[in-house]
Amino acid sequence: MAKEYSGSPKHHQLEAKRKRLTWILGVSGLCILFYVLGAWQNSTTPGTQSDVYTRIGCDGNGTTSGNGDASINPTSTNLDFGSHHQVELDNPKTVTQFPPCDMSFSEYTPCQDKVRGRKFDRDMLKYRERHCPQKEELLRCLIPAPPKYKTPFKWPQSRDYAWYDNIPHKELSIEKANQNWIQVEGDRFRFPGGGTMFPRGADAYIDDIAQLIPLTDGTIRTAVDTGCGVASFGAYLLKRNVLAMSFAPRDTHEAQVQFALERGVPAMIGIMGSQRQPFPARAFDLAHCSRCLIPWSKFDGLYLTEVDRILRPGGYWVLSGPPIHWKRYWRGWERTQEDLKKEQDAIEDVAKRLCWKKVIEHNDLAIFQKPINHIECIESKKVYKTPHICKSDNPDTAWYRELEACITPLPEVSSSDDVAGGAVEKWPQRAFSVPPRISTGSIPGITAEKFREDNELWNERVAHYKKTIGPLPTGRYRNIMDMNANLGGFAAAMSKYPAWVMNVVPANSDHDTLGVIYERGFIGTYQDWCEAFSTYPRTYDLIHASNLFSIYQDRCDITNILLEMDRILRPEGTVIFRDTVETLVKIKSITDGMRWKSQIMDHESGPFNPEKILLSVKTYWTGEVTEKQR
Repeated sequence: MAKEYSGSPKHHQLEAKRKRLTWILGVSGLCILFYVLGAWQNSTTPGTQSDVYTRIGCDGNGTTSGNGDASINPTSTNLDFGSHHQVELDNPKTVTQFPPCDMSFSEYTPCQDKVRGRKFDRDMLKYRERHCPQKEELLRCLIPAPPKYKTPFKWPQSRDYAWYDNIPHKELSIEKANQNWIQVEGDRFRFPGGGTMFPRGADAYIDDIAQLIPLTDGTIRTAVDTGCGVASFGAYLLKRNVLAMSFAPRDTHEAQVQFALERGVPAMIGIMGSQRQPFPARAFDLAHCSRCLIPWSKFDGLYLTEVDRILRPGGYWVLSGPPIHWKRYWRGWERTQEDLKKEQDAIEDVAKRLCWKKVIEHNDLAIFQKPINHIECIESKKVYKTPHICKSDNPDTAWYRELEACITPLPEVSSSDDVAGGAVEKWPQRAFSVPPRISTGSIPGITAEKFREDNELWNERVAHYKKTIGPLPTGRYRNIMDMNANLGGFAAAMSKYPAWVMNVVPANSDHDTLGVIYERGFIGTYQDWCEAFSTYPRTYDLIHASNLFSIYQDRCDITNILLEMDRILRPEGTVIFRDTVETLVKIKSITDGMRWKSQIMDHESGPFNPEKILLSVKTYWTGEVTEKQR
C-alpha cells in the first residue's frame, strides 16, 4: 500500500514561512510597545500642583513655610540625557554651593543702593537713578528672607493685607497715618486704600475720574502712576480692567514699592530724573500724578515732555495735588497763593506747547489730553518755538537714554482724524487683535500671520504649564515675570487667570517688541539682564525664561543672572526655563547650589523636540534672627 501523507511539501514550506513571519512581527511589536512605554514614562509630567512639589520639593536643609506646598520625595527622577546627548552631567560633589548673604542684605536692591547712590550728583535726582555694581562688587550669595517670612496672602485678599514679618517697616504707617496709606493691625498690615489726595479712598477717587473721561469702557487699558506710594491707585484700577505700571524711587518713604508688590500690584523702583523711563513711545493710555512731587514745569518742562513721549495718541494726563485747586488748599500746603498760581500757569503753558488740550479742571482734578496726531501741532510750532519736534530719533529707545527737551514726533497720518501709528481695539479685544506696529510693518520680519501663530503657540504652552505646575486660577501665582517676552504671547495666554505679567524685553534684542506688548494692553519694561532688575527681593511668584540664556551666555556670567532671579523670586516660587538641553543642564548645575529643586522635562510636543523645559522651585528658608531683632 502506498504511504499516506498529511500534506504536500509545498504546504509545509508555506506553514514554516507563516510561523517565521508571525515570530518576527511579534518580536517587532513587543519592541515597539516597550519603546513607547519607556518614552511615556520619561515624558510624563506632574498632573497637579502637589505632584510638582512632591517631585521637586524642598530638600532636607530647608524648612517649609507650613502651608504644605513643599515636600520631599527622594524617589523623584529626572530625564536622563546621558545616552542621547553629548553632555557631561555635573557631579553633585562639584556643584558650587552658594552661602546665604548677611541679613543686612535682606532688602538689597543692587542698582538702587543708597550707599553707592551718594557718590552721584544730586542734580535732577541723579543719585536716585540706576547705578549698578561693578563686576568686582557683585554678591555671590543668596539674599535671605526675614526670619519669620510667611507665604503672602492670595489675591484678592492681598490687595488689602500683607504680613508684617515679610516687610517689617512701620515708618509709613506712622508718617502717613492721617492719609490712610497703611495701618498696622497685629501681625499684618492693612491697606485702607487711602492716599494724600484721596481721603475718601482710591475707589471713590477713581469714580470721580471716571465721571470726566471714559475710564471703564475699555478705551483706557494701560496706565502709568508716577510717584505711586503703596500703589492703591493701581490696585483699585484693576477691578476696572485697567492695568497700571506704578513706580516710585527708593527714598525716605521706605519700601513703598515693596509694599505694592507684596499686595500683588504691578510696580517698579523708578524716578523721574535725567533719563527716559524704560518704556517705549506711545505706551500708556493714561498717566497719573497725585501729589507725586515731580517738578513738572522745571527744566523747560522736560518731565512733562517725557510723559508726552510715553502717552498714546489721545492719551490722558491726570493731575491732582499741588498746585491744582490751590485756592482751597494753599494754607494747608504752606505756600503762597501767588506761588501756586504761578506753578499752575507754568504747567499749563508747557502742556500747551506740547500741543495738549486741557479737558477739564474739576474740584481736585485737572485732566489734559494729548492730540491723536501732530498735524495741528506742526502748525502751532510756527507760534510756539519750544520745545521743538525731535529730529531723526528712535522714540522707543529708552534704556539709559538721556532726556531731551523736544517733542517726540508721532507717525505721519494722511488726515487730521487719523490716529498716529494706528488705533487700537478696546479691551479685551485688544489683547488678541493684530497690534498697529505689526499691521503697519514696523517690526521687521513680524507679520499678522506670525502674530496669530504665536498666540496659538502660547495658548498650547500655557495649557501644558497648567498641567505641569498645577491649577493657575487659584491665585498662587499672582506676580509673574516673563524675562524674554517677545510679542507678549505668554502674558496674553495668562490673561484669563488672576495674575499679571511683567513683560521684559531685553535691551539688546534684535527686535524691539515692547511697543507691541503695550498695544495689546499689557505692561512691561526694557532690561539688560547682565544687570539687576529694579525691584526688591522676593517680589515675584513665577518667573518665565524662554530662550533667554542662549542670548546671554556669551555676554555675561549666567550665574549672576540666576542669582538675580533667586533675589527677586519668593520662597517656594517657581521658575520655568525653556532652552536647549545643553543650556538647561548648565543652568541646573548652578541652581542645584542655590537651594533650588529642579527637573528637566520634555517639550510639550514630545521627547523628540530638541528644546526642553526645566522646572525649578526655590525652597523655603530664611535668615537667622540677629541680636538687633531679638
